Amino acid sequence: MTRTSPGPLPPERARLASALRELRAGTGLSLAALAAKTTFSKSSWERYLNGRTLPPREAVQELCRLAGEPEGRCLALWELAESEWSGRAAPTTPTATAPTAPTDPPAPPEADAEARRPAAAGRGALLAVLASVCATAAGGLSVALILLAGQSGDPRPAAPPPPSAPAPRCRGATCEGKSPMQMRCGQAPLTLASHRTSTGAHLELRYSDKCEAGWARMWGTRIGDRLELNRTDGGRRPHAAEVTDDIAAQSYVYTPMTEARPGTTVRACFRPVTGGTRECFDARV
Repeated sequence: MTRTSPGPLPPERARLASALRELRAGTGLSLAALAAKTTFSKSSWERYLNGRTLPPREAVQELCRLAGEPEGRCLALWELAESEWSGRAAPTTPTATAPTAPTDPPAPPEADAEARRPAAAGRGALLAVLASVCATAAGGLSVALILLAGQSGDPRPAAPPPPSAPAPRCRGATCEGKSPMQMRCGQAPLTLASHRTSTGAHLELRYSDKCEAGWARMWGTRIGDRLELNRTDGGRRPHAAEVTDDIAAQSYVYTPMTEARPGTTVRACFRPVTGGTRECFDARV
C-alpha cells in the first residue's frame, strides 16, 4: 500500500524532493520521458518529486545517473528521509507508570510494483510447453517445429527507442545570466574544477559544451553563504547565488550562467556568511 503524508512535508523529505527536482530539471526530461528511461512509472515520479511518497533508493540512483551527477549527496538525503519515514529517527520515551503498547512495524518505502516494467509474461509458459512437446514422440516434435516456424513468421514488433533528452534552450551569449537547469544546459555537464572551502562547503565550476556556457554550484553550505561567478577577461558582469533558507543549504545552489567558449577562463568566489574569508578558484574551458 502506498503511504502518503498530508499536510506540510517533514524537512528531511522536503530536502530530498528539492534535490530530486533539481536533478530532473538538469536532465531536461518530462515525467513521461523520465519514466521511459527508468524502471519507475510517470505517476511514481510525480509522487517522488513532490515529496508525498518516499522514492526507493534505486530511483534516486537512476535519476543521478541520468543527470550525470554523483549519487553520494542525494543518497545521504535519502537516508535521512527514510529514517523519518520509517520512524527510526523519532526517539521514544516510555514512561514508568504505563507499559508501552505494542505497535505494528512501520511500513517500508513504497515497493512500487506497478511502477516496474513488466517482463515478458508468456516467456516462461512458452518454454515449458516447448520442453513438454520436445519430450514426446517424433510427431509431437514436428508439431513444435511448425509452431516455432509460425512464430518466426510473425515476430513481435520491436519496442520503440526511449525519447532523447530535449535540446538546450540557449547557446553562447543567449545563455548569459540564465539558469542552467531551466535552460536545459545541465545535461551531462563537465566539471572544470572543484574546491572545498575552509568552512566545509563544496564548490564546482561546471560547463556545457552544447550551451557554450559555464556556471558554479555549491552545497554543504549555510544560510547567507554567497557564490559569485565571472570571467577573468572582464567581459561580463559577475553572476551570484545565495543560500536563502535551510532547504537550499541542504541542496545544490547554482549561479546563473556566463558565456564561456573554449579558451575562456571562469572564476568562482565564495563568501561565507561568518567564520571565513573570501575564497576564489579558476578553471579554463
